Amino acid sequence: MESGSFIDSEMKNYQSDILYSVKTEKGKGYFYLLIKAQSSPNKLMAWRLMRYSMGAMQKHLEAGHKKLPLVFPILFYTGEKSPYSYSTDWFDCFSGRDIAKKIYTKPFRLVDVTTLDDGKIMQHKRMALFELVQKHIRRRDMTELMHEIVTLLSYNYYTDNQVITMFNYLIQEGNTQKPMEFITEIAKQSEKHEGALMTIAQQIEEIGIKKGIQKGKLEGRQEGYQLGKNDRVQEGKLEGEKQASMKIARQLLEKSVERDIVKLSTGLTDTEMSNLFKD
Repeated sequence: MESGSFIDSEMKNYQSDILYSVKTEKGKGYFYLLIKAQSSPNKLMAWRLMRYSMGAMQKHLEAGHKKLPLVFPILFYTGEKSPYSYSTDWFDCFSGRDIAKKIYTKPFRLVDVTTLDDGKIMQHKRMALFELVQKHIRRRDMTELMHEIVTLLSYNYYTDNQVITMFNYLIQEGNTQKPMEFITEIAKQSEKHEGALMTIAQQIEEIGIKKGIQKGKLEGRQEGYQLGKNDRVQEGKLEGEKQASMKIARQLLEKSVERDIVKLSTGLTDTEMSNLFKD
């Protein structure tokens, strides 16, 4: 018998579960036994069993195993209504059973953008910008694709919010050497989205951010030296610089600078970013 439960908290009054591990010819496997004491059957119980079984698989992987185990779900029904009246086939939980079976009993579809020709990508309308960026995001300086990006932005395919999201992603993950100049130049050539692009450009104005970071580091060192008395100079310096970075992050966020840009500029972690305004 294995420890752990996969039942949703709101269902624990009606159900309990037991996970047994067994040895098979292919390695370790499991019997997942769900004991259901609800007075009325649940038409989505087959889906619940499937979901709980996947929870057992995830736990198996987290234990260090490299392959998924076989999990045999079993519903132990003890309800008042007899016999159990709903299907035990999880495909019956879909409104489009036949389509669901085609999707989930075959290998998933793969779109390998790394093998697509840029010319063909440009013909993919609303998906074109996303695919082009994904293909080249880590392989080349995105300024080399300026003409293609400007061309795609000239079509009525994207909203300003979609453009802002895409360019924020470019700034974080791309290899653009001079993001400020890159975005400003595209904005000049993209009448439809000039306002949205200039908003991003203003937020990442390199000189202002660099000055803020340098100032913060100086303040951090000073604060660090103060904290570093009694043989804790190095620890104090690091703490001071961290506090200064968090101060800069708060100021930038209060000025409506995009969260992702602030994180990239200050080097703060997701947890540190989440704790900025908790005090």
